Amino acid sequence: MKFQKVPKTDLDYVKLYAEELKKNPKFFKQQKELIDSQLIANSDLTKKRFSKKNFKTQIRNYLREIQVIS
Repeated sequence: MKFQKVPKTDLDYVKLYAEELKKNPKFFKQQKELIDSQLIANSDLTKKRFSKKNFKTQIRNYLREIQVIS
């Protein structure tokens, strides 16, 4: 993917990414497959690590431990 102008801010990158997704359906499909596979892997991982009982509490405690949330 070559850019005509160099992005300077995060928003510039987001806009360019969105434009490329609109232009190229194959790129969109590839990104969707990647995201779907990550969701499945994440779901499998959390099911193995945390029990169904008190799942939300367990996951919040874990996210606090690794400092993703406060």
